[in-house]
Amino acid sequence: MMSSVNGGWLRLSLHVPCTAFAAATLVSGKLLAQAVERPDLSIELIDPKVLRVCADPNNLPFSTDKGEGFENKLAELLAEKLGKGLSYSWYPQAPGFVRNTLAAHKCDVIMGIPQGDDLVQVTNPYYRTAYALVLKPGHGLEGVDTLGDPRLKGKRIGIVAGTPAGNNMAANGLMANAKPYPLVIDTRVDSSAVAMVHDLAADEIDAGVLWGPMAGYYARQATPAVTVVPLVKETAGPRLAYRIAMGVRYADQEWKRQLNRTIQDNQPAINRLLLSFGVPLLDEDDRLITEDSIPK
Repeated sequence: MMSSVNGGWLRLSLHVPCTAFAAATLVSGKLLAQAVERPDLSIELIDPKVLRVCADPNNLPFSTDKGEGFENKLAELLAEKLGKGLSYSWYPQAPGFVRNTLAAHKCDVIMGIPQGDDLVQVTNPYYRTAYALVLKPGHGLEGVDTLGDPRLKGKRIGIVAGTPAGNNMAANGLMANAKPYPLVIDTRVDSSAVAMVHDLAADEIDAGVLWGPMAGYYARQATPAVTVVPLVKETAGPRLAYRIAMGVRYADQEWKRQLNRTIQDNQPAINRLLLSFGVPLLDEDDRLITEDSIPK
């Protein structure tokens, strides 16, 4: 479990089962930040006609090379509003992602970066969400909304190893019966989120903890139906809610400002897009954003 909320460690852990990383090969945030800044390329080299996006080719619900993820749809929306075409530089969410895409000037933006990441310069956030508890009716857990609820004691709870919510589970004494799912996977053939939701449906586990966008997306596909509860009331362990922004090179100040304006002008449409993928959206007071609460 990574306790840090900075840099690539958090980015990798938030996109949990869709990453493959080995700590021994992870370049430090400081070095990667220097690589992104690239003093020799300090002039903004943003393609004026094409929105060039860095993305994982097989990373649902975020992105795929078939354009199926919500970050794909968001890129399409931004390209339209910016009056640009759209192209991708594909690379798996793994060590070297930033260095081999954005820092190498193969693209101009990464669509989903936690605010506070120091590997890139971040825009203003375009959504806020949290890790979530995934529950199936019939296990006596209806109404549970925190990992400190005594009804979770002795239950078998799925958790992706190396993600921030594991700290909270440990702090609440829930790891003894936990079922871990791997953080290091080959996204072309495997998904820890899919495996966890499958095990929940098959009663292999009593509950699961997933990063909110994954929980919401895969819960919608589950049979029987499962409930997604954002973990915003935690008192033991770190906060599990994060603001998500876009990432650009440190030198690209005007490009960041342009993206900030575009995000602000289109926030209602962005919210509706995210909700259509089941992403549990939170306002700054940890209240769920619903379709009815979005300005028309």
